[in-house]
Amino acid sequence: MEAATGIRRVVAPNPGPMTGNGTNSWLVEHSAGTAVIDPGPDDAAHLRAIVAAARGPITHILLTHTHRDHLEGARPLAEMTGAPVCAYRHSACATFSPDIALDDGAPVATLTALHTPGHAADHLCFATGDGIVFTGDHIMGWSTTMVPPAPHGSVRLFLDSLDKVLDRDARLLLPAHGPPIPSPVLCIRGLIAHRLAREDSILAALPDEPATLDDILRRVYRAIRPALRRAAELNLLAHLEKLRDDGRAVHDHDTWRAVRDGTTA
Repeated sequence: MEAATGIRRVVAPNPGPMTGNGTNSWLVEHSAGTAVIDPGPDDAAHLRAIVAAARGPITHILLTHTHRDHLEGARPLAEMTGAPVCAYRHSACATFSPDIALDDGAPVATLTALHTPGHAADHLCFATGDGIVFTGDHIMGWSTTMVPPAPHGSVRLFLDSLDKVLDRDARLLLPAHGPPIPSPVLCIRGLIAHRLAREDSILAALPDEPATLDDILRRVYRAIRPALRRAAELNLLAHLEKLRDDGRAVHDHDTWRAVRDGTTA
């Protein structure tokens, strides 16, 4: 699929509850060839499809972050093409180091890397010069993003990163899962509102007496599919960490309780 002039998408065959229809591998043409953003899983047919769809040589392999559904095809594609793998300087994967380490604001293959932690500590978005942002898992149109607890994720950093992308005044967002997002401002403001509303609902469900994470999970997510339970648990814990850091919750061993107006931590 051609999403914009010089930008094409090849969808990996890895559908699931966390990946939607599959990982979007974005092919971005530039004067020296094609850069590939998120090669996806180590699937031989998918990697061959990427190579076949590229116009000119593949010059760079860019990773938005090092979760498996983005990372595992990187080295095999690099072996097929000779292109370097480019990712955030401080990798969150202990077994991976990029060939080209990127900092926030670094230029690469006519794109600009934007460090956007929250979903992952090493998450990058990539911006074109004409208002398109490849958002990885940071912003998706088909689903809200799962934000894990520290050290891998942070709700506060996730919200800050949303503001960072919002400030770019983009005209089109191209995520790593799901369809293009043609109304970036509306989408991002909706995601911020959703996170803040979720935080309010968690605080409202948080008891004044100590309760376990499992107890709070049942209060907040009253009906959840088993396949999504672990993601919901991590997301809840990340929100509780923010409430603790904001002075509105107390964590003691394996229990949590609320801090209300007029009470002390």
